[in-house]
Amino acid sequence: QVQLVESGGGLVQAGGSLRLSCVASGRTLNFDIMAWFRQAPGKEREFVVARRWTFGSPYYTDSVKGRFTISRDNAKSTVYLQMNSLRPDDTAQYYCAAARSLRPGTNWLSSTAYDYWGRGTQVTVSS
Repeated sequence: QVQLVESGGGLVQAGGSLRLSCVASGRTLNFDIMAWFRQAPGKEREFVVARRWTFGSPYYTDSVKGRFTISRDNAKSTVYLQMNSLRPDDTAQYYCAAARSLRPGTNWLSSTAYDYWGRGTQVTVSS
């Protein structure tokens, strides 16, 4: 049984930074793709960043490019999201997601590409 557990959220002033962590437990071998999504109150869940660890570069949604960075520590089975220069519109519940592979015809920017999800961690940015 795979579990993803996020942490690191909190309240921060605009311009500040947070680092989110996503710890994977259980049968975590061979996660090819890991991603972060977020959902603000009253809005749909939206893609933030994804990375295929076997090849290629991470892909960030335009609004976070240059501010957010995804990274991974294999030894700790942990994926991080470093968030800098935070803005009030970054306020949302942030979710970690993982998939062992990208199924044919699946868009990795879509939440449907991911089989495993954490419960989320809240990020609130005050102005």
